[in-house]
Amino acid sequence: MALPTLSFDQASVAIVTGGESGIGRAAAIKLGRAGVPVVLTYFEDAAAADAVVAEIVGQGGQAAAARTDISREQPVDAVFALAEQRFGAVDLLVNSAGLNMSGVMVQDMALAQFDRLIRTDLYGPFLTCRRLVRALGKTGRGGRIVNISSIHERAPRAGGVDYDAAKGGLAQLTATLALELAPRHIAVNGIAPGMILTPMNQSALDDPGELKRKEAAIPWGRAGTPDEVADLILFLLSPAAGYITGTTVAIDGALSLTVAQGA
Repeated sequence: MALPTLSFDQASVAIVTGGESGIGRAAAIKLGRAGVPVVLTYFEDAAAADAVVAEIVGQGGQAAAARTDISREQPVDAVFALAEQRFGAVDLLVNSAGLNMSGVMVQDMALAQFDRLIRTDLYGPFLTCRRLVRALGKTGRGGRIVNISSIHERAPRAGGVDYDAAKGGLAQLTATLALELAPRHIAVNGIAPGMILTPMNQSALDDPGELKRKEAAIPWGRAGTPDEVADLILFLLSPAAGYITGTTVAIDGALSLTVAQGA
Protein backbone atom coordinates (compact mmCIF):
# COMPACT_ATOMS: atom_id res chain seq x y z
CA MET A 1 0.00 0.00 0.00
CA ALA A 2 1.39 3.41 -0.96
CA LEU A 3 1.71 6.07 1.69
CA PRO A 4 -0.78 8.92 1.49
CA THR A 5 0.54 12.04 -0.20
CA LEU A 6 2.27 14.28 2.33
CA SER A 7 1.91 18.03 1.99
CA PHE A 8 4.51 20.61 2.96
CA ASP A 9 4.47 24.33 3.62
CA GLN A 10 4.96 26.15 0.32
CA ALA A 11 7.75 28.16 1.93
CA SER A 12 9.70 25.09 3.04
CA VAL A 13 13.27 24.56 1.82
CA ALA A 14 15.34 21.46 2.58
CA ILE A 15 19.01 20.58 2.83
CA VAL A 16 19.91 16.90 2.49
CA THR A 17 23.51 15.97 3.27
CA GLY A 18 24.92 13.02 1.38
CA GLY A 19 22.18 13.47 -1.19
CA GLU A 20 24.08 11.97 -4.11
CA SER A 21 23.54 8.32 -3.16
CA GLY A 22 21.72 5.85 -0.98
CA ILE A 23 19.23 7.08 1.59
CA GLY A 24 20.08 10.75 1.00
CA ARG A 25 19.46 10.41 -2.73
CA ALA A 26 16.08 8.77 -2.19
CA ALA A 27 15.06 11.43 0.34
CA ALA A 28 16.13 14.32 -1.91
CA ILE A 29 14.17 12.94 -4.87
CA LYS A 30 11.04 12.36 -2.81
CA LEU A 31 11.25 15.86 -1.29
CA GLY A 32 11.64 17.36 -4.75
CA ARG A 33 8.66 15.36 -5.97
CA ALA A 34 6.66 16.72 -3.02
CA GLY A 35 7.36 20.28 -4.16
CA VAL A 36 10.09 21.15 -1.63
CA PRO A 37 13.19 22.89 -3.08
CA VAL A 38 16.24 20.83 -2.14
CA VAL A 39 19.94 21.58 -1.83
CA LEU A 40 21.89 18.34 -1.57
CA THR A 41 25.48 18.03 -0.48
CA TYR A 42 28.08 15.62 -1.78
CA PHE A 43 31.76 15.13 -1.05
CA GLU A 44 33.31 13.50 -4.13
CA ASP A 45 30.86 12.26 -6.76
CA ALA A 46 29.76 15.39 -8.61
CA ALA A 47 28.30 13.39 -11.49
CA ALA A 48 26.01 11.45 -9.16
CA ALA A 49 24.90 14.66 -7.43
CA ASP A 50 24.21 16.35 -10.77
CA ALA A 51 22.15 13.33 -11.81
CA VAL A 52 19.97 13.66 -8.70
CA VAL A 53 19.44 17.36 -9.41
CA ALA A 54 18.54 16.58 -13.02
CA GLU A 55 16.04 13.94 -11.91
CA ILE A 56 14.35 16.34 -9.48
CA VAL A 57 14.21 19.14 -12.04
CA GLY A 58 12.98 16.74 -14.70
CA GLN A 59 10.03 15.88 -12.45
CA GLY A 60 9.17 19.56 -12.05
CA GLY A 61 11.01 20.21 -8.80
CA GLN A 62 13.77 22.61 -7.77
CA ALA A 63 17.21 21.48 -6.67
CA ALA A 64 20.88 22.34 -6.48
CA ALA A 65 23.99 20.43 -5.42
CA ALA A 66 27.06 21.64 -3.57
CA ARG A 67 30.34 19.91 -2.80
CA THR A 68 30.59 20.19 0.98
CA ASP A 69 32.86 18.90 3.71
CA ILE A 70 30.24 18.77 6.44
CA SER A 71 32.88 18.26 9.13
CA ARG A 72 34.04 21.89 8.75
CA GLU A 73 32.22 25.06 9.75
CA GLN A 74 32.92 27.21 6.69
CA PRO A 75 31.61 24.72 4.09
CA VAL A 76 28.47 24.15 6.16
CA ASP A 77 27.86 27.89 6.35
CA ALA A 78 28.42 28.12 2.60
CA VAL A 79 25.86 25.47 1.67
CA PHE A 80 23.23 27.11 3.86
CA ALA A 81 24.03 30.47 2.26
CA LEU A 82 23.59 28.89 -1.18
CA ALA A 83 20.22 27.43 -0.22
CA GLU A 84 19.05 30.72 1.26
CA GLN A 85 20.13 32.65 -1.82
CA ARG A 86 18.59 30.23 -4.30
CA PHE A 87 15.38 29.18 -2.58
CA GLY A 88 14.88 31.03 0.73
CA ALA A 89 15.17 30.20 4.41
CA VAL A 90 15.88 26.55 5.19
CA ASP A 91 13.50 24.88 7.64
CA LEU A 92 13.98 21.17 6.84
CA LEU A 93 17.24 19.29 7.34
CA VAL A 94 18.18 15.67 6.67
CA ASN A 95 21.61 14.56 7.91
CA SER A 96 22.32 11.50 5.79
CA ALA A 97 26.02 11.93 4.92
CA GLY A 98 28.29 9.53 6.73
CA LEU A 99 31.12 7.03 6.66
CA ASN A 100 30.90 3.36 7.57
CA MET A 101 32.87 1.43 10.20
CA SER A 102 36.52 0.75 9.49
CA GLY A 103 36.61 -2.80 10.83
CA VAL A 104 39.73 -1.93 12.83
CA MET A 105 40.01 -2.97 16.48
CA VAL A 106 40.64 -0.26 19.09
CA GLN A 107 44.20 -1.37 19.79
CA ASP A 108 45.09 -1.02 16.12
CA MET A 109 43.12 2.11 15.26
CA ALA A 110 45.00 5.27 14.39
CA LEU A 111 43.69 8.44 15.98
CA ALA A 112 43.33 9.93 12.49
CA GLN A 113 40.82 7.20 11.54
CA PHE A 114 38.74 7.67 14.68
CA ASP A 115 38.83 11.44 14.25
CA ARG A 116 37.88 11.23 10.56
CA LEU A 117 34.76 9.24 11.22
CA ILE A 118 33.68 11.17 14.32
CA ARG A 119 34.10 14.43 12.43
CA THR A 120 31.93 13.27 9.54
CA ASP A 121 29.26 11.25 11.34
CA LEU A 122 28.92 13.39 14.50
CA TYR A 123 30.53 16.80 13.99
CA GLY A 124 28.76 17.09 10.64
CA PRO A 125 25.23 16.80 12.07
CA PHE A 126 26.20 19.06 14.97
CA LEU A 127 27.36 21.78 12.58
CA THR A 128 24.39 21.55 10.21
CA CYS A 129 21.87 21.44 13.06
CA ARG A 130 23.53 24.42 14.74
CA ARG A 131 23.50 26.42 11.52
CA LEU A 132 19.82 25.66 10.92
CA VAL A 133 18.84 26.51 14.48
CA ARG A 134 20.69 29.82 14.36
CA ALA A 135 18.98 30.77 11.11
CA LEU A 136 15.53 29.80 12.38
CA GLY A 137 16.16 31.89 15.47
CA LYS A 138 16.36 34.96 13.27
CA THR A 139 13.08 34.22 11.49
CA GLY A 140 11.09 32.87 14.42
CA ARG A 141 9.92 29.93 12.31
CA GLY A 142 9.73 26.33 13.40
CA GLY A 143 11.44 23.54 11.54
CA ARG A 144 12.16 19.84 11.38
CA ILE A 145 15.40 17.86 11.51
CA VAL A 146 15.94 14.17 10.77
CA ASN A 147 19.29 12.62 11.66
CA ILE A 148 20.13 9.30 10.03
CA SER A 149 21.76 7.15 12.68
CA SER A 150 21.96 3.34 12.75
CA ILE A 151 20.82 0.43 14.88
CA HIS A 152 24.50 0.29 15.82
CA GLU A 153 24.03 3.36 17.98
CA ARG A 154 22.89 0.72 20.51
CA ALA A 155 24.14 -2.57 19.05
CA PRO A 156 27.96 -2.45 18.91
CA ARG A 157 30.16 -4.54 16.64
CA ALA A 158 33.79 -5.51 17.13
CA GLY A 159 35.83 -3.35 14.78
CA GLY A 160 33.19 -0.63 14.78
CA VAL A 161 34.28 1.63 17.62
CA ASP A 162 34.61 4.62 15.28
CA TYR A 163 31.15 4.21 13.72
CA ASP A 164 29.35 2.95 16.82
CA ALA A 165 30.72 5.78 18.98
CA ALA A 166 29.71 8.37 16.38
CA LYS A 167 26.17 6.99 16.06
CA GLY A 168 25.79 6.68 19.83
CA GLY A 169 26.78 10.33 20.09
CA LEU A 170 24.33 11.23 17.32
CA ALA A 171 21.50 9.62 19.27
CA GLN A 172 22.25 11.87 22.25
CA LEU A 173 22.71 14.92 20.01
CA THR A 174 19.25 14.24 18.59
CA ALA A 175 17.62 13.81 22.00
CA THR A 176 19.32 16.84 23.55
CA LEU A 177 18.47 19.11 20.63
CA ALA A 178 14.85 17.96 20.72
CA LEU A 179 14.61 18.94 24.38
CA GLU A 180 16.24 22.32 23.81
CA LEU A 181 14.24 23.17 20.70
CA ALA A 182 10.76 21.91 21.54
CA PRO A 183 9.67 25.31 22.92
CA ARG A 184 10.61 26.79 19.53
CA HIS A 185 8.64 24.13 17.63
CA ILE A 186 11.76 22.77 15.96
CA ALA A 187 11.35 19.00 15.93
CA VAL A 188 14.43 16.76 15.98
CA ASN A 189 14.13 13.05 15.33
CA GLY A 190 16.42 10.22 14.37
CA ILE A 191 16.09 7.20 12.12
CA ALA A 192 18.10 4.06 12.87
CA PRO A 193 18.26 1.85 9.79
CA GLY A 194 19.39 -1.74 9.86
CA MET A 195 20.66 -3.38 6.68
CA ILE A 196 19.66 -1.14 3.77
CA LEU A 197 20.69 -1.85 0.19
CA THR A 198 22.89 1.20 -0.36
CA PRO A 199 26.57 1.59 -1.31
CA MET A 200 27.42 1.00 2.38
CA ASN A 201 26.38 -2.59 1.69
CA GLN A 202 27.96 -2.77 -1.75
CA SER A 203 29.66 -6.09 -1.06
CA ALA A 204 26.27 -7.71 -0.42
CA LEU A 205 24.82 -6.07 -3.52
CA ASP A 206 27.66 -7.55 -5.56
CA ASP A 207 27.62 -11.01 -3.96
CA PRO A 208 24.28 -12.91 -3.87
CA GLY A 209 25.75 -15.40 -1.40
CA GLU A 210 26.70 -12.69 1.07
CA LEU A 211 23.32 -11.02 0.68
CA LYS A 212 21.52 -14.30 1.37
CA ARG A 213 23.62 -14.97 4.48
CA LYS A 214 23.03 -11.51 5.89
CA GLU A 215 19.32 -11.48 5.11
CA ALA A 216 18.96 -14.80 6.92
CA ALA A 217 19.81 -12.95 10.15
CA ILE A 218 16.95 -10.46 9.66
CA PRO A 219 13.62 -11.65 11.13
CA TRP A 220 11.69 -9.97 8.31
CA GLY A 221 13.72 -12.03 5.87
CA ARG A 222 15.17 -9.31 3.68
CA ALA A 223 17.19 -6.11 3.67
CA GLY A 224 15.48 -2.74 3.40
CA THR A 225 15.55 -0.26 0.54
CA PRO A 226 16.51 3.43 0.44
CA ASP A 227 12.98 4.31 -0.67
CA GLU A 228 11.51 2.72 2.45
CA VAL A 229 13.76 4.84 4.65
CA ALA A 230 13.01 7.93 2.56
CA ASP A 231 9.27 7.45 3.09
CA LEU A 232 9.88 7.55 6.84
CA ILE A 233 12.09 10.63 6.48
CA LEU A 234 9.36 12.47 4.57
CA PHE A 235 6.79 11.58 7.18
CA LEU A 236 8.97 12.89 10.02
CA LEU A 237 9.66 16.10 8.08
CA SER A 238 6.00 16.69 7.29
CA PRO A 239 3.27 18.42 9.31
CA ALA A 240 1.71 14.94 9.71
CA ALA A 241 4.43 14.29 12.33
CA GLY A 242 3.75 17.58 14.08
CA TYR A 243 3.74 16.15 17.62
CA ILE A 244 6.73 13.83 17.22
CA THR A 245 10.10 15.00 18.49
CA GLY A 246 12.99 13.52 20.43
CA THR A 247 12.60 9.96 19.22
CA THR A 248 14.66 7.63 17.07
CA VAL A 249 12.73 5.20 14.89
CA ALA A 250 14.34 1.88 13.98
CA ILE A 251 13.68 0.62 10.45
CA ASP A 252 15.40 -2.74 10.38
CA GLY A 253 12.98 -5.65 9.89
CA ALA A 254 13.34 -6.40 13.64
CA LEU A 255 17.10 -7.04 13.30
CA SER A 256 17.92 -5.01 16.40
CA LEU A 257 15.55 -7.20 18.46
CA THR A 258 17.74 -10.24 17.91
CA VAL A 259 20.46 -9.00 20.28
CA ALA A 260 21.17 -11.61 22.97
CA GLN A 261 19.03 -14.26 21.27
CA GLY A 262 20.14 -17.88 21.33
CA ALA A 263 22.43 -17.82 24.36
